[in-house]
Formats: sequence, structure tokens, C-alpha cells
Amino acid sequence: MLLEEFDYRIPADLIAQRPLEKRDASRLMVLRREAKQWDDRTFRDLPQLLEPADLLVFNNTKVFPARLLGRRRGITSQRVGKNNPARRGFLSGESELMLTRQVSGDVWQGLVHPGRKVRTGEVLVFGEGELEAEILGRGDFGLRQVRLRARTGTIEEALDRLGHVPLPPYIRRGDEPGDRNTYQTVYAKVRGAVAAPTAGLHFTDRVFSELKMRGVETCEITLHVGLGTFQPVRVKRIEDHQMESERYEVSETAVSALNRAIRERRRVIAVGTTTVRTLESVAHEHDGVIAPCRGETRLFITPGFQFQVVSGLLTNFHLPQSTLLMLVSAFAGKDFVLSAYRHAVESRYRFYSYGDCMLIV
Repeated sequence: MLLEEFDYRIPADLIAQRPLEKRDASRLMVLRREAKQWDDRTFRDLPQLLEPADLLVFNNTKVFPARLLGRRRGITSQRVGKNNPARRGFLSGESELMLTRQVSGDVWQGLVHPGRKVRTGEVLVFGEGELEAEILGRGDFGLRQVRLRARTGTIEEALDRLGHVPLPPYIRRGDEPGDRNTYQTVYAKVRGAVAAPTAGLHFTDRVFSELKMRGVETCEITLHVGLGTFQPVRVKRIEDHQMESERYEVSETAVSALNRAIRERRRVIAVGTTTVRTLESVAHEHDGVIAPCRGETRLFITPGFQFQVVSGLLTNFHLPQSTLLMLVSAFAGKDFVLSAYRHAVESRYRFYSYGDCMLIV
């Protein structure tokens, strides 16, 4: 299939720049695959839209402040972040490091900007020298392998002090103090993501309480959202795209809940595309069986994919020509999904990370 088949137009003013004051006040489009129909609802309707005994599966990964703004050692410039901590342009010597995954110990993979100027062997300095990143090697599309060194304390502590919330580039503002809370699900537990599993941003304690009263079961898996989720597709034929790997873990507790739901023919509804990729990856790697495991996945779900576990999906609206839109199209049908997106634009839904969502059943 061609990349251009997954395109659509969206006015810039529909891209949500900030979250709503109340997480569960967002709009919810309900898509019914067999009937090829949709309804406009609100997220607070979700418990009543689900069936008692449905199993909702959440990704409990936790976002860490992975965006670092600093300078190249030996080159002086106006201090980054003093007046505008999220400046997108760079003065001489200024650099940005966006960590994408931990390779091992103090070695990380990351994106460097401006990439062409930063060479292997150089050192980037953050804060007042509290954290340094030595460039170990180069990769494609701005990727680097770096070694982090903290002057005092742990690297994690230094990242928490100096790092910025890794808001996606279509949010055209700097991160603000409130983003450390709002760009995080209320059930986040396992640190390691550089982007939020945004379908989960809508949930509140009140919604969880109503789900429990409704008889909806829940469980959690972990997939650390990284470059594989948000990497753009740069090829004309989507079959030529290669996903970057992302780490996942499925616990015995989750496996028990999943296998029980499957055995009893209850619906398994994934909260977010990252949850879908985790569940289907495990089933694919274990001949259709869900088993406790941890590993890495490069699974690329496109139209024609045979889903073995997931029978429902809660997801936000995704960028044109993205792997996430392709996954949703595989689940609900490309033409149906793109028609629903056109309706969302016409009805002025809010798009992307801080935007509205859809439930596909």
C-alpha cells in the first residue's frame, strides 16, 4: 500500500495545544465496525458504552523528562532555557538531546539537534555541568548513541532536575510545569517512556470507579513508548518501513486476566495503540498464546493484519501518514476510519495527544 493512502487534511487550529481542565471532559467518537456507523459522545459516557465483564487493558508506562537543552562543551552561548526553556531555534553552540531509549547502563540512544553540527567525540553539557552526554556514534535521521554522566547523584535524578517534558513537536509551545502531571496517565507506574500513551490521558478516578461499578475488569501491561511509535514513515510503500524496537513486559497477573477473558469469550479492549502492539506481539511470538514475558517488539500493524487478541480499541486521533493511523485502519478498515476522521474534522474534534478520542468496537 502507498503512504499517500493514509493522508487527510486537518486545520491547524484543531490540534490541541493544551489539555482540557478536566481529563474526562473530552469528546468520544464511538465507531461500530460491523455496522460502519459512528456516534458522537463524551468520554464520561465510556462506562455505560462498555459491556459488563469487558476487559480493559492499560499501558502503565511512565513518561520521564527526556528532552535536554544545553550546549556543546567549549562553545559559549546564551544559556538555553533562561528565558524560553523550549526555544525551537538554536544560537551558536546550543544543542538539544531527546533521549529515545536506554541501551544499557549509562549508554542511551537519542536524537540530537542540530544534528549535522554535533560530531562523534563531542560532549554536550546540561545545566551548570551537572549532566554531560558524550557522543559515541552516529545513526540515521539524527540518531546518536551517547554516554550520560552526572556530576553528583544518579543520572535519573539529574534528568528529573534538568529535563523537559518531551511534548511532541505539533504542540507549538514550551513545556510548562503542569505538563509533568497532565502529560502522564493517572495510572502510570513504570518509568521509561519518552511519549505518553495518550489514549489513557482521559481516565480519572471517577471513571475508574464507574467502570468498577459497571463490572468492567481491568489489567495492565507495559510498553515503553519510544521512537518506534512516533517515528515518521519516509518510504512510499508502507511495506518498506522498518519499525524501531520498543521494550515491553506482560506480567503473570495480566496474562491470567487476559486468558480468562479470551476463554470466556469476553471482549478485550486495548487502551491505546501501544497496548495493541504489545498484546498482538506476544500472541505472535508465542503461537497465539498469551504468556508472561518481556522483550522488544518491532511489530508493524497495517491493513490485512490478523488480530488474535484485541476486539476493541480506545485511541486518540493520529497524525496523517503515521504508523498509528495505519494500525487503526487495520483494525477498523481504512476507508471507514478516514471517513470518521473527516467527520471529526467537520465536527471540530480536538486532535492528537491532548485531544479527543474514539472507541472502536
